[in-house]
Amino acid sequence: MKYNEYKKEGYLLSTDPSKIQINVVHKFLSNSYWAKNIPVELVKKSLDNSLCFSLFKQNKQIGFARLVTDYSTFAFLADVFILEKYRGIGLSKWMMEVIMNFPEVQELRTWILKTWDAHELYEKYGFSAPKYPERVMEFSQLKNGYTK
Repeated sequence: MKYNEYKKEGYLLSTDPSKIQINVVHKFLSNSYWAKNIPVELVKKSLDNSLCFSLFKQNKQIGFARLVTDYSTFAFLADVFILEKYRGIGLSKWMMEVIMNFPEVQELRTWILKTWDAHELYEKYGFSAPKYPERVMEFSQLKNGYTK
């Protein structure tokens, strides 16, 4: 598979999975509200089964997002983050623009995501509350993230 790379003002956004710095991704996710204490093995497995977007500054990973997708009809946008030191300069917007315009997912009918605190960002890219929430269901075995 050919991997895509995008450059902007000294930053690199890459879909090459060999560039992912698992220690950075795991550290952030295991301290996040949505994946608190997630084991590194689960993070690795999720990356292996997703289209990943890794953001770098001088070869240091500073951001990440992944799509769980069938490349035909559906995508779940997950694990989006920019390290705190690099927030507020438009990197999340740039990353979202690249993801939403990524060539291999232009024909998808449905995109979903879950967020507690970034509604304003995602609304700029067409996301909204479900039009028919009575049609949306979920099944979760975890009550408090990955905390045992």
